[in-house]
Amino acid sequence: MSNIYLGYHFTIEPKELGSEILIAELGEKAFESFTETENGISAFVKKDLWDENILDDIYILQSEEFKIEYTFEEIDQVNWNEEWEKNFEPIDVDGNCHVRAPFHPKTDAEFDIVIEPKMSFGTGHHETTHMMIQHLLETDVKGMKTLDMGCGTAILAILAEMKGAQPIDAIDIDNWCYLNSIENAERNNCKHITVYEGDAALLSGKKYDLIIANINRNILLNDMQSYVDCLNPKGTLLLSGFYEEDIPFIDASCTEKGLTYVKKHQRNNWVSLKYVN
Repeated sequence: MSNIYLGYHFTIEPKELGSEILIAELGEKAFESFTETENGISAFVKKDLWDENILDDIYILQSEEFKIEYTFEEIDQVNWNEEWEKNFEPIDVDGNCHVRAPFHPKTDAEFDIVIEPKMSFGTGHHETTHMMIQHLLETDVKGMKTLDMGCGTAILAILAEMKGAQPIDAIDIDNWCYLNSIENAERNNCKHITVYEGDAALLSGKKYDLIIANINRNILLNDMQSYVDCLNPKGTLLLSGFYEEDIPFIDASCTEKGLTYVKKHQRNNWVSLKYVN
C-alpha cells in the first residue's frame, strides 16, 4: 500500500459543533487523521482507500444547519508530526493548567498535561473543554470517584487524577477516542483511569462522586437520568457542550431530577454548568 494521501480541507460554519459532527462521520469512513484549522478541519485518507463517492453519504454535508465547503489535494509522504505541529498550539488555562503536545516545551504550570492530538476531539482548544478545566481547577476532587463521559482525548480525566480524584472511568463511543485516551492516560503516568468504549448503557449499577459530561445538548438531555442515577449524595455534575440559549432545557432537566445549580462559566456563546446532588 502506498503512502500517498488525499487531504480534504473543510471550512465549516458554525465551526465547533460542525467540526465535531463531521469528524465523527468521516471517522466511519477510511479517513484516519484530522487536524483543526482556523476555519474548520483538514481530513486525510490514504489514496488506496479512497473512491470518488467517499463523501456521498456524509449527512452533515447535506444539512441546512451548516455551511460547509471543501477543497482537496494529493499529498505524498505525509509527516503527521509536522501536520500536528502546524495546527496544534499549547493551551494555557488561567496560568494553572497547560495542555500541550509532546513537541511543545514544558512550562512551570501546576498541572502540565501532554496529549497526542491525532484525530480525537477534545484537544483543549474548544471553549467547552477550557471551561470544564476551569471548573475542575476550582473544585476539590481529591478522593472522588469520577466519570469522564464523552472523554475525547481524556484531558479532563487526566486533570482530575492530577488533582487527586480516583478511581476514574473515562468513556467515549468513538473507537479512536477510546484508543487515544488510553495512550494519553499512559503518557501522563496516570494509574487510576480506566477507559471504556461505549455510551451511557455502560453506567448501569455504577456510582460516582463527580461526573464530567462534555458532549452536546441532545445527548446530555437524553442521558441525564443515567447521570443522576449514578451520582452519589452530595455528588457534583459538570456539564458542557451547549450554548447559552440551551441553558433553560438543561436546567429544567437537572432541577426536575433533584439537582441544585451552583455555577456557570461562559466563553463566547458556549457555557458550562455545575450542579450538586
